[in-house]
Amino acid sequence: MQDLLVLIVPFFLYMILKYRKSFYMLQQNSYNVSNRYIKWIFKNIHKVFITYEIFIFVFMILINLVNIFYYKYIIGCVYLICFFIELNLIKKEQQKKKFVITSRIKRLFFTMFLLFGMLIYIMFKLYNDKYLVCYYIVIGMFGYLSFIVTYFINIINIPAEKFVYFYYLNKAKKKLRGMPNLNVIGITGSYGKTSSKNILNTILSSEYNSYPTPKSFNTPYGLMKAVNNGLDKFDNVFIAEMGACKLKDIKILCDLVKPKYGIITTIGVAHLETFKSEENIIKGKFELVESLPVSGCAILNRDDEKQVNYKIKNNCKIVWIGIDNDADVRAFDIKLSYKGTNFKVKFESDSNVYDFSTKLLGKHNIYNILDGLALGYELKIPIAKMQAAVSKIMPIEHRLELKKYKDMYLIDDAFNSNPVGSKMALEVLDLMPGKKIIVTPGMIELGEKQYELNYKFGEYIADVCDVVILIGENQTKPIYDGLMNKKYDKHNLFVLNDVKESFVLLERLKDKSTYVLLENDLPDLFNE
Repeated sequence: MQDLLVLIVPFFLYMILKYRKSFYMLQQNSYNVSNRYIKWIFKNIHKVFITYEIFIFVFMILINLVNIFYYKYIIGCVYLICFFIELNLIKKEQQKKKFVITSRIKRLFFTMFLLFGMLIYIMFKLYNDKYLVCYYIVIGMFGYLSFIVTYFINIINIPAEKFVYFYYLNKAKKKLRGMPNLNVIGITGSYGKTSSKNILNTILSSEYNSYPTPKSFNTPYGLMKAVNNGLDKFDNVFIAEMGACKLKDIKILCDLVKPKYGIITTIGVAHLETFKSEENIIKGKFELVESLPVSGCAILNRDDEKQVNYKIKNNCKIVWIGIDNDADVRAFDIKLSYKGTNFKVKFESDSNVYDFSTKLLGKHNIYNILDGLALGYELKIPIAKMQAAVSKIMPIEHRLELKKYKDMYLIDDAFNSNPVGSKMALEVLDLMPGKKIIVTPGMIELGEKQYELNYKFGEYIADVCDVVILIGENQTKPIYDGLMNKKYDKHNLFVLNDVKESFVLLERLKDKSTYVLLENDLPDLFNE
């Protein structure tokens, strides 16, 4: 039995890091909502099962067969080495979204420790020196199969998670019922939700105490946390970003916060894989509008055919914004430059034309600003205040954010890659007065259209970029094909498997004036 104890401490250290990795993947895949985590496992069999632990099992069996003296201490040392290997891998991780030790993650770790403790207890009860190597292998399998065990741990925790969910849900609803004068605004769409939310908050804050959901808190848990921990009794506007990956997701969020106002940014094919069809995506987004009271108001985009053609099942007020088509709030005479954007706005009920200027780059940000102006006008904010607010809007982190890097300029669009946004990002890059380089791993979660849309992305890139750096050979194959269809010069095309390598390459490729578009930054679960 003492022999078994020698192994437990180093294995325990190694196991903590192994389960940290699998819990991180579970977190990145929304705790297996719509079976996202289990799908990730099947798509990444090589990461899950083809690991160095296989050699450890073979090594344990071999040294047991040759009966090496004190081999149990050797195995303990091996697992200690494994611990440092895992620690080194964590340090090298490229994380778009860092691993967050939330209360839910802590509960997963508790269940994991409980299962491991039960396993050790059973082994002690059944201990026999003859089967020592078998015990070592069983314990090792608990680490080797961490991704699979995590799946079952998540299932075991479902009752506890439901209890926690309903506790915080009722707490949030109670708090909102105690704020009857609060104006709640819901924002959804396939793209631009976070940008639109931050722009709207800047505009509304010129007249109201406005509180937006932090970062990308757009799930039931995110909204509950925002309400319970962030919403203040002095706030009179609450802006709720609403995300969805399937039908009824938006309806659940609306039932929680009960918005009076709603904004749909742009409807595209993001999350097509989980929505199953474009029709479902459109229906899902309009759950926001159809949840508004009759006295409410929805802001919609006249330039988005999907919104225009949808038959709305609600009699609430509809305000249309647009650029290319007539609308209740329309922008025109738009002057785009690498320094920002100037444009004019006409409100249908006002005979005047108003000038606006913003530091934000790209035409799509004009739509986001129009959403904010339309709702601000509806809430009777003076035009002069809105003009001042728009001029103060700061670029949102990782969303067409222009910043200096050494002696180059980076256009950081790492969090915003989609078929519409990626094309507009290239339009922004095209405005820049210098050498144009793109670094991208392409777009994801586009279902059956993923190849087609990345192929078109490659064609757009060919028309704009002097140099192309693709991250991930398999992931970017459609982009490569699109570039080749445009007969792009292969001497200016580089394919890497690590985004960090691109910054070394950029030092060699730069000119006196170089602009680099960072389009998308896939999290660790998509690394090749």
